[in-house]
Amino acid sequence: MPEHAPATDPHAAMQTPPHKPKNLKLIGLIALIVAIVLVAIGLIGRASANSKLKTWTNDQATPTVALAPVTGAAGAADLTLPGQVEAFNTADVNARVTGYLKSWTADIGTRVKAGQTLAILDAPELNQQLQQAKADLVTAQANAKLSGTTNTRYQQLLKDEATSKQDADEKSGDLAAKTALVASAQANVRRLAETFGFTRITAPFDGVVTARNAQLGQLVATGAPATPLFMVADDRKLRVYVRVPQPYIAQLRIGETVQLTVPEYAGRSFTAVLVRTSDAVDRTSGTLNAELQIDNADHALKPGEYATAKFAIKAPAQSVSLPSSAILFRDTGTMVGVVGPDNKVSLRKVIIARDLGATVEIGSGLSPSDKVVDNPADTLTDGQVVRIARPDHAEAPAGAAHG
Repeated sequence: MPEHAPATDPHAAMQTPPHKPKNLKLIGLIALIVAIVLVAIGLIGRASANSKLKTWTNDQATPTVALAPVTGAAGAADLTLPGQVEAFNTADVNARVTGYLKSWTADIGTRVKAGQTLAILDAPELNQQLQQAKADLVTAQANAKLSGTTNTRYQQLLKDEATSKQDADEKSGDLAAKTALVASAQANVRRLAETFGFTRITAPFDGVVTARNAQLGQLVATGAPATPLFMVADDRKLRVYVRVPQPYIAQLRIGETVQLTVPEYAGRSFTAVLVRTSDAVDRTSGTLNAELQIDNADHALKPGEYATAKFAIKAPAQSVSLPSSAILFRDTGTMVGVVGPDNKVSLRKVIIARDLGATVEIGSGLSPSDKVVDNPADTLTDGQVVRIARPDHAEAPAGAAHG
């Protein structure tokens, strides 16, 4: 007979417990470790991002500056400086009396001679005062004449012993007093006559009228600041004032010739002579004021215009040259920013020896080895920390892809 498998008890199968994995605790431990690692990685990444952000913020707060090329001056054979042309004599012509402008005879550009009439004032009050003074003089003279006759009579009576000496002395004193009144009246007439003469306004010297502010019927008053009626300039000879930087003043020689040029005469030069200097250096600008004189018989040069003066002197050996864009103009003077070894800026005061336009020569305060900030910001301060830009450095544009 074939063998039969033992029968299975269905109740026994239902009572068997479910199977449990043997590595459940190990799996849980591994999951916990993974979670801890992920949290640690997140915290480290966040800390790194914060550190990078702080570093980036500090880098952005530290300005990057470029350095200007600083070289020794070329020692050119000529020193070219700006100059101001002035008339040899200039006068503001004002009225000495109060009155109304009756007429004027000279306008701007008119060549006048000394004593020539420029305008006439109508001063009726002054005229009345003069007439009254003349009348007072006539009265004083009449009283003095009568007093003189009386005194003569009393002196004769005193000789005849017909009057007392007291009466004779009184008449003599009266004559002296009346004579003094005559002298006072005469002086008053002369004063008013001379004052009345000021109603005729005249030129103080030979020259040209450079301004006329007189208008017909205008009330001209004295004793208060007012615009001058006329301005007269003697331009037959001119003065040219030039401020010479201190490094060059030792080379100036009184009597040396200086070449002048002006914009309106391209290619033409004028010869001036150095006649004097202020013999003192200005504390603010560090320059010496020099006066040149030039004959201007042809009236080619005009008072008040700008000129360029060329001196035949060399630049001092210690001067340096740098771009004019490196100059800072502050209330305390002309300055440059010098970067030190610790990348801190030091604002240093300098003296410009010569302005060549795109470049300037510094007479003192710098050496060729100094690191000077080019195009400094107005907010640059003393002691500020900066970064020096590399000439070949170029920042990547924002949003550029990185490999």
